[in-house]
Amino acid sequence: MGGHNGADYVEINVPSPRVNHHKKVSLLPLIFLIFYEVSGGPFGVEDSVRAAGPLLALVGFLIFPLIWSVPEALITAEMATMFPENGGYVVWVSSALGPFWGFQQGVMKWLSGVIDNALYPVLFLDYLKSGIPALESGLPRVLAIVGITIFLTFMNYRGLTIVGWVAILLGVFSILPFVVMGFISIPKLEPKRWLVADMHNVNWNLYLNTLFWNLNYWDSISTLAGEVENPKRTLPKALFYALILVVLGYFFPLLTGIGAISLQRDSWTDGYFSDVAKIIGGVWLRWWIQGAAALSNMGMFVAEMSGDSFQLLGMAERGMLPEMFAKRSRYGTPVIGILFSASGVVMLSWMSFQEIVAAENFLYCFGMMMELIAFIRLRIIAPNSPRPYKIPVGTAGAIMMCVPPTILMCCVLALTKLRVFVVSLAAVAIGLILQPCMKHIEKKKWLRFSTNSDLPDLHVATRDNQTLI
Repeated sequence: MGGHNGADYVEINVPSPRVNHHKKVSLLPLIFLIFYEVSGGPFGVEDSVRAAGPLLALVGFLIFPLIWSVPEALITAEMATMFPENGGYVVWVSSALGPFWGFQQGVMKWLSGVIDNALYPVLFLDYLKSGIPALESGLPRVLAIVGITIFLTFMNYRGLTIVGWVAILLGVFSILPFVVMGFISIPKLEPKRWLVADMHNVNWNLYLNTLFWNLNYWDSISTLAGEVENPKRTLPKALFYALILVVLGYFFPLLTGIGAISLQRDSWTDGYFSDVAKIIGGVWLRWWIQGAAALSNMGMFVAEMSGDSFQLLGMAERGMLPEMFAKRSRYGTPVIGILFSASGVVMLSWMSFQEIVAAENFLYCFGMMMELIAFIRLRIIAPNSPRPYKIPVGTAGAIMMCVPPTILMCCVLALTKLRVFVVSLAAVAIGLILQPCMKHIEKKKWLRFSTNSDLPDLHVATRDNQTLI
């Protein structure tokens, strides 16, 4: 961090990631960790029906993955196998654009992840409040949020391997009731309900934000690349299988819920699938859906916190943050990163569901744009660097692949409300202020900074024609 004076970086020689003695994550747990980083099931997709009606909701969850999820997953597979370490996208951007922008990427993505994680206790309680009205507001709700955060934070502390296998169990339990609901709904399905559309009554801001939030974060798994068993083979496979699981996990519950009951658009808000289950199958199915939603949100919380905390560990190993962030517990987990992430969740839990989604999407767009630039730039200035998985397109194809996601991100940013815009810009300013502060702290030796010697060097790109900015 200290002595490179903002030079542009590019990875020239990428050896195997550093070795640690903690058990690595294998393929199946990794699939479900990605599933929970991105989705966790159809909990939270209900607003798409309220915003745009049945037809656009269904079409959105078929088309949107092609525009956004597939390109993001492919780029993640290429870049995460090129840089198989816990810094993830921070290292990608540092290598392509220099350490200053890498640090900004780290701050924005970490804040985006923490904001996203603040949503899961809210969703957890939204599904339970119909059965337990006391959780709707006031002190009981606050205590419930704090209690949930403490419990799940402890689970993260106990180790990533435990988190991975817990994710499998939670995933099966969360998906199963929707399979049952699908079979029960077959006699009640009316296909004409799927085709209802009113293009003059569409809340595009809510619609796009709901789709975007439910289908992004494929790159988050890159911050765990250093903890994965044989990441160069395992990561691409896990991303492929997780993509199929996520899309099916959204589309078929929507197909069932829309087709089996009469449409009441205003009722389709977060938590409504439990009411749909009661109408279709009875109270027992409603409680099962509510339990599945609760456990799914637990899965998303622990997966997201794992990614966020290991990102801070990866930044510390690159000398971007104080050395204390790189310290591991006896379970191999980054204690300081976990505590910082948990504190951010509690502080942000006052925001509403829609505000959290919009603020998280705003920051995520900025971070993702830098990832796309880094991806294209590394294709141009380091075409011969080892890429264990490489998207089978040339430079022109890589640029074209990034065009639809970029247009989509511009639309999301353009539709941002003023309050969310101000909060998000304040979050961006944190990174701009924090980076020179970290340099000053390092210079004054108030805190210890160090770079892990087991990690590959990021060599300076010297040729004038190797720059895009």
